[in-house]
Amino acid sequence: MTRFEIGEHDFLLDGRPHRILSGALHYWRIHPDRWRDRIRAARLLGLNTIETYIAWNQHSPEPGVWLDEGALDLARFLDEIAAEGMHAIVRPGPYICAELDGGGLPAWLFSDPDVGVRRQEPRFLTAVGDYLARSLAIVAPRQIDAGGPVVLVQVENEYGAYGDDADYLDELTRLTRAAGITVPLTTVDQPQPHMLDRGSRPGLHRTASFGSRSPERLATLREHQPTGPLMCMEYWDGWFDSWGQPHHTTSAADAAADLDALLATGASVNLYMLHGGTNFGLTSGANDKGLFQPIATSYDYDAPLDEAGRPTEKYWAFREVLGRYTTLPDEVPPSSVEPATGHIPLTRSRSMIDAAASLPAIAATGALPTMSQVTVDAAFLLHETSIRTAAASVLTVGEVRDRVHVIVDDVVVGVIARDHHQRALTVPPIRTRLQLLVENQGRVNYGPRIGEDKGVIGGAHLDGEELLGWTTRVLGEPALRELGGEDGARRPDGSGESDESGASGRPVDADAASAALRPLAGPSFARGTIELEEAPADASRPDHFLDTSTLGKGIVWVNGFCLGRYWSRGPQRTLVVPGPVLRAGLNDILVLELDAAPAAQVRFVPDADLGWVDA
Repeated sequence: MTRFEIGEHDFLLDGRPHRILSGALHYWRIHPDRWRDRIRAARLLGLNTIETYIAWNQHSPEPGVWLDEGALDLARFLDEIAAEGMHAIVRPGPYICAELDGGGLPAWLFSDPDVGVRRQEPRFLTAVGDYLARSLAIVAPRQIDAGGPVVLVQVENEYGAYGDDADYLDELTRLTRAAGITVPLTTVDQPQPHMLDRGSRPGLHRTASFGSRSPERLATLREHQPTGPLMCMEYWDGWFDSWGQPHHTTSAADAAADLDALLATGASVNLYMLHGGTNFGLTSGANDKGLFQPIATSYDYDAPLDEAGRPTEKYWAFREVLGRYTTLPDEVPPSSVEPATGHIPLTRSRSMIDAAASLPAIAATGALPTMSQVTVDAAFLLHETSIRTAAASVLTVGEVRDRVHVIVDDVVVGVIARDHHQRALTVPPIRTRLQLLVENQGRVNYGPRIGEDKGVIGGAHLDGEELLGWTTRVLGEPALRELGGEDGARRPDGSGESDESGASGRPVDADAASAALRPLAGPSFARGTIELEEAPADASRPDHFLDTSTLGKGIVWVNGFCLGRYWSRGPQRTLVVPGPVLRAGLNDILVLELDAAPAAQVRFVPDADLGWVDA
């Protein structure tokens, strides 16, 4: 039996000092048929370990539901790590942040507003106990002392920045051990004294998170962790992007120099991220510290492997540094195959609002309901009330979470947006009906606003008089896909049949780029197709890049797989299309345009465009 322990100064593997050289991969952000490629690239970089969070909300979108297929097959992911001869670190939270919707906490936890998250609260801990029992049942038989790859499991996540409930941390530790976890348990906090003090407990090994000034940060950690190995559990080698903000980059040379300084101290490290991947579907979170900032679809993170898994300048700079501290494999990652390119004209298929009329309506005689009052979670709510006014009037709302299209007699008359702190809009005379299309742009993943409700909060008023008698339709991502006419052959989690038969081919409709293209008014669905050729059987189809710069704001599906959100606000102008999603022959593109597109087309382009950066 292999043993992994925490010694007086080092991690110990079968009693011998062992340095962890790890890289972060989030399995749900990577198409499962790409896991092996990313893990192998980590090994070829010189790493010996893969770290991942477990995303509670992805596995359990509803109470009592557990999803574990496709991109959520954690068992397969851990087995892929083992097959590559690497170790694994697992961080189940329950709160993980990770710029994920709600920080990984499922929305259904908050259907009762009195549930107290991240503290010793009975209802929360009952749910957490069920979650840890289910998720760690996958991890426990894959621990190193059972012949598997898992060497460490983390308790909570940067808790010292949030709270100081020692009883809560003790209960999480008990639940983790009760679920069969025998390997050492860790915590992580930013290297500030009060955070390190509050974020851990006796028996839990402290680690730190930072992205610069490594020796100084590790010295602070040592003051609070007098014995045992030093480890940076999150070495921030890049950063995430938010809509409307610049694309974040860090100098490869500077990041490599700081990594060198970190390793020179003898510490262990986890690169956060090795490969960021993509917030496929509608999984992005948000931040709100006075200004609401939803997270972009790309989670490229300016990591050593780019969003398509290709080595970057940072990869090679890090490999040179790691070669000073470990023996590097002779093999290097292979060159990538060029993706297909070509224009894809889009044809408007139907109005989103008209299509939504086929969905069940929930009637409310009273005030405008919030999201939690009608459903667990959704991408959109469509509210409707009958009213007639003789003149223009002012529509006011308490608070918008997060964006509302105001529709009068089937015409969009304006948008009320949370990030603009808007609460009012002048609307023209209403003949028959007023509709509010409310968009959920992602739940806050960090700070005190975690768990807040979505929708229109505080009701809607017209010239000061509250509007009552609403009907509401719930539009989740699967419903949107069906309303758009997509056959759903490819499920958003990456499961379902795939065509891995070849590399990129030539789109047969490339000449359509010169055709006159009309604008596209939203909210509406539009569709297009592109034909890809067969490719040599010894090559897998590369990830592609879909340019959405001619569109406004919305969502894209390819062969039923939800790529995620696009927005002309940027920074990103492309969406990654995983190669396994594509197939030889016709490929279907479905677009939900919410605002307006200057030209109804998208393009496959040779490379990613993640937008502008600060000079």
